[in-house]
Amino acid sequence: MNTPIADFVRRYAASDAVRFHMPGHKGRPFLGCEPWDITEIAGADALYEAEGIIAESEKNAGALFGSRRTCYATEGASQCIRAMLYLAVTAGKSRTVVAARNIHRAFISAAALLDLEVVWLWPEESRSLCGCPISEKNLEQTLSALPEPPAAVYLTSPDYLGGMADISALAPICHRHGVPLLVDNAHGAYLRFLHPSCHPLDLGADLCCDSAHKTLPSLTGGAYLHVSKTAPEALAGRMKEAMALFGSTSPSYLILESLDLCNRYLAEDYPARLAETVERLAALRTKLAEAGWRTELSDPLRLTVSAPQGIAGWDLAARLRRSGVECEYADPDFLVLMATPENAPEDGARLLQALGTSWAPAADHPPLPLARGERVCSIRQAMFSSREIVPAAEALGRICGAPIVGCPPAVPVAVSGERITPEALALFIYYGMNTVEVLEEKPPV
Repeated sequence: MNTPIADFVRRYAASDAVRFHMPGHKGRPFLGCEPWDITEIAGADALYEAEGIIAESEKNAGALFGSRRTCYATEGASQCIRAMLYLAVTAGKSRTVVAARNIHRAFISAAALLDLEVVWLWPEESRSLCGCPISEKNLEQTLSALPEPPAAVYLTSPDYLGGMADISALAPICHRHGVPLLVDNAHGAYLRFLHPSCHPLDLGADLCCDSAHKTLPSLTGGAYLHVSKTAPEALAGRMKEAMALFGSTSPSYLILESLDLCNRYLAEDYPARLAETVERLAALRTKLAEAGWRTELSDPLRLTVSAPQGIAGWDLAARLRRSGVECEYADPDFLVLMATPENAPEDGARLLQALGTSWAPAADHPPLPLARGERVCSIRQAMFSSREIVPAAEALGRICGAPIVGCPPAVPVAVSGERITPEALALFIYYGMNTVEVLEEKPPV
């Protein structure tokens, strides 16, 4: 597969042209990558008005992912989340979105900017802040109870622990109600290249965002926004408008080059290498079980280790770090490790050695409380109001301003505009969140 963006930049760097244009480093090496870091010079195309080499490269990506259209992002899936919500609400009459509660904080900022009304989908039981398994019955009842169809249904899949929604079962319910399905697939760009594909577009999603940089060899910030072949054609026509609304007018050309080169990587032997990696991880799960560790059901490129009794996931992360192994995420209950074909086979051996043998029995993590806060005002009203930061222990009954979240996983306990409940307070303490941002209270007159 051709790589028009990378080829253009290499030719330009080799030409030794005098650079009377941005960026200010003029191609001189400070980090070493500067010769390939350019701006929208003649021939380089422009990301949000793409009709040349960027458009050609995006067309290549669309063919690889089987989409009606794919657009590049240089500001991660966060930019794509905002753009696809904008596309959904401007395509119809409703400003209501039905969303599973384990949303990324980028969803909250989009809800504030677009003044969305959110109807939350809650799980029947919660084992983690990161997870929110939604049943077909739950979705059907929620959509049927609304006075009119919402602008969209929004799911996060895979979630940070690797839990995957049953999109092939949930998508038909959305479509029977005339509602598009949006999926935050930030952790699952690679799913398209499994056999069979498990990518949301192939399972029925209408709009989907992928973080290329999370599981593919793209620079940090590289992402895709996809529109499915079955979605209305008008959505595809407005994608650049939506992306430009939430993106910088100076997108990183280095990230665009990495996305361009990623196309060739995916088109060559990547599916075979991916399959080999999935097999190695399956074998690694077996070896972990033999060493006394319990792993959770997750997407194929993730190892989610359940912390045993008396040991927190944070402690396991520290144990790995002392042996030169860095995990993706840890919390009181779980340790998350992400792998790709770029991990060498010996990396698994180092992980096994660093974890050692677990002599503690597997913990039976009790269900966590669901922090169903009373909605006092809209997300937009709360985000645009005066706020103050208070100790979490003093936040009971206050109204959440901007959600304070750790990143990862960037999943809020309380959402802007909600009154903080005892359940939310318990979760703040459980996850080590010491402060909360709340609306300022007006002094009595």
